[in-house]
Amino acid sequence: MGCAAVTGSDASGRLENLTSWDADWKGLRVVVAGIGLSGFSAADTLIELGARVVVCDSTDSEETRAKADTLRIVGAVDVLLGGGAAEQLPEIDGQTPELVVTSPGWRPNQPLLAAAASAGIPIWGDVELAWRVRIREGRPTAEWLTITGTNGKTTTVTLAESMLRAAGLRAIAAGNVGTPLLDAIRDPQGYDVIAVELSSFQLHWSSSIAPLASVCLNLAEDHMDWHGGFEGYRADKAKVYENTKVACVYNVEAPATERMVEEADVQEGCRAIGFTTNTPSISMLGVVDDLLVDRAYIEQRRDSAAELASVSDLGDVVPRHLVANALAAAALVRAAGVPAAAVREGIRNYRPSGHRIELVAARDGVLWINDSKATNPHAAHASLSSFHSVVWIAGGLSKGVDYTDLVRDNASRFRAVVLIGRDSTDLGSALRRHAPDVPVIDLATGHTGKDEQLSQDTELDGVQAMRAAVTEALRLAADGDAVLMAPAAASMDQFPSYAHRGAAFIEAVRGIVEGQGFTAKEL
Repeated sequence: MGCAAVTGSDASGRLENLTSWDADWKGLRVVVAGIGLSGFSAADTLIELGARVVVCDSTDSEETRAKADTLRIVGAVDVLLGGGAAEQLPEIDGQTPELVVTSPGWRPNQPLLAAAASAGIPIWGDVELAWRVRIREGRPTAEWLTITGTNGKTTTVTLAESMLRAAGLRAIAAGNVGTPLLDAIRDPQGYDVIAVELSSFQLHWSSSIAPLASVCLNLAEDHMDWHGGFEGYRADKAKVYENTKVACVYNVEAPATERMVEEADVQEGCRAIGFTTNTPSISMLGVVDDLLVDRAYIEQRRDSAAELASVSDLGDVVPRHLVANALAAAALVRAAGVPAAAVREGIRNYRPSGHRIELVAARDGVLWINDSKATNPHAAHASLSSFHSVVWIAGGLSKGVDYTDLVRDNASRFRAVVLIGRDSTDLGSALRRHAPDVPVIDLATGHTGKDEQLSQDTELDGVQAMRAAVTEALRLAADGDAVLMAPAAASMDQFPSYAHRGAAFIEAVRGIVEGQGFTAKEL
């Protein structure tokens, strides 16, 4: 298969009319970039629509070959794997592609995508494709509630799902969490509402979405390497508000999100609705006397508020950011007509996902907390601010972020810090500058920060490093401390995922702290 010429394309004219499942997709020449969850789902959808599809992925593994075989079984498709498969834009039936659908993690400067952009070929993400095919004759067309933010997306989207279901609506959380969005769109019964979690990557490749309600929960440095800096990251996050129909929900305690709403081009009649963990003003949701209340969606909002739930409905120990996420979810679903009683029931029915401020053990006055999902400084700060005295296990793949504010704002909480990760130089430097008196043990270098070296002959793998970190934390922790594994970094330098990293911490705590021994040869 040859390389397509990069001399321009007339593809956009046909694509303008592709706004429903029943539009003329037949024979459309599409390159799908990536064969992961979203790429596979996109290719499968396009095959069903009758498009002519070529899938490209640089990984040639048993898993990708199995996915390729499955796609070949369901329809006509070419799959190119390994080596230079993702380095050039392939031709399809001897012609230039009319469209590229990319997996969200692929950077704009990736060679195949750069070639498509240079040729004037439109590039969509799987979310853009899902929006285009959501209307289908004979099935209900779901409204979308779109959720983004640096942190709290998954909690908020699953809380919204629970509230919607409590109201008797057929609803699902999809997108950057759990079910791929295209799989939800293709459900035979259809849905009334989809709560859509959107990453900055997915928003970057989207342009047509018009949600019923939308929210950016917060904004802090993350994925600086992918977006080329903070302004690019902010601009992509802000796209969540474009074309919103009923309510743009913003975080009163994160003014950047309100500015995004002010700048957004929304539909006529759309309202700005704030949420705050303090007392709410008019057109906001907030907290009064440990009650979650609504002063936005009631007629008497100028001088009264509707009770939605109590803080205690969220659990026994409720961090402030969890309250904020619940209020954001409530603001979204109230825009969809969900009554107050269903908000409360949805909160009570909600079961949080793992690896987010998860109590693993309590022994000898020390709490052992797993927050492996804290993959950036903003998320780690939310965890650290929930405790007074902390032995902090942190480090990993930094993604180009700055740790200055995180360390400076929490230095007084640190009893000690244990650094995991193959290279935690940036975090270690911030600790030396802004917490110079705090003991720091860097497991990658074996350095204790006190002119001592840990006994270490070889580089530790992820599981070994976590066991070493828990061993050191057990030695350092005292009655009243929390040992908090909130890495403020991605996991991919030592672990396949944050979930694997969290499982390694849990296993180490149970084996070393609780003395149960290790139950798995491999995590």
